Amino acid sequence: MSEMKRLREIMDRLRGPDGCPWDREQTLATLRTYLVEEAYEVLEAIDGGSPEALREELGDLLFQIVFQARIAQERGDFDIESLMKGIGDKIVRRHPHVFGAGRLDTSDQVLRQWEEIKVEERRGRADGSLFAGVPKSLPALLKALRLSAKASRVGFEWQDPEALWSKVEEEMGELREAVRAGSRDGISEEMGDLLFTLANVARMEDLDPEQVLQEANRKFVERFRFVEERLAAEGLRPAAGNRDRMEALWLEAKSSIRRTSPDRTSPSGGISGSGPPGARPRPSV
Repeated sequence: MSEMKRLREIMDRLRGPDGCPWDREQTLATLRTYLVEEAYEVLEAIDGGSPEALREELGDLLFQIVFQARIAQERGDFDIESLMKGIGDKIVRRHPHVFGAGRLDTSDQVLRQWEEIKVEERRGRADGSLFAGVPKSLPALLKALRLSAKASRVGFEWQDPEALWSKVEEEMGELREAVRAGSRDGISEEMGDLLFTLANVARMEDLDPEQVLQEANRKFVERFRFVEERLAAEGLRPAAGNRDRMEALWLEAKSSIRRTSPDRTSPSGGISGSGPPGARPRPSV
C-alpha cells in the first residue's frame, strides 16, 4: 500500500461514522486557520535548517490538504485524485519548454512565458485581469511583490533603476509634506505609496520584502532583549526615565551582537516561494 493511499484511508476513518467527533465536525471554513498556521510552521522549519523538522511540518501541511480534499469530496465538489490531476496537468501545460518541443534557456524567459500562458488561460473568464490570481489575503508586502512582479513580466516596468530610486525620493518627499500638513488620510496614502515603491526596490534586487522586514524585526527584538537584560542586571527597567541608558545600551548591542544575514543557500522565508536571494521569484500557480 502506498503511503498516500494509507493517509487517505486514515482520513476516511477519521471522517467516518465511527471516527473522531472533532474531525467530523470540521468544515472548509473551520480549517482555514489551521492551514495558515501549518504553512507558517513549514517556513519556520525552513529557517531553522532542520530536515527532520521540515519533513514533519510538510507532513502536517499535506494532511491539511488531504483533510480539505476529503470535505470537498463529501460535498460533491472534487476529490484528491482530481486535485492532483488538475495541478499535474497545469504544471505540464505551463512548461512546454520541458514537456513539449520548445526550449528556454533563462529564468526570465520562463517567467515571461508563464505569464503569457496564464493570460491565455484567463481569456474568456469573468475576471481576466492579470492580477486575478493574487490572493486578497496575502500579507501586504508580499502582495506588493506579487503585483509588481506580474506587471513587470508583461513589460510594465521601470527600464532604468535610477528612475525607481527617483520614485522612492519622490514618495518620501510627498510623505514628509503630508506629515507637515497633518493630514491623516494623506499620510496613510503616501506611506502606502512609499512602501509599495520600496517593495519594487526589493524585487529589483531579487529580494522578498516580506522576509527582509521579518529579518529587521528579528534584529530589533534581539538587540532590545540585550538592552532589557543589561538594564535588569543594573536594577533598572525599560522606561522613559531611563531613555539615555537605553540609548547607550542599544549602541552597545549594535556593536556586540554579531550581525547575521539569511542563509543564502536556503529558500527565503515568507509564503512567497521566491527562492534564495539572487534567484528569480518562482511564478505562482
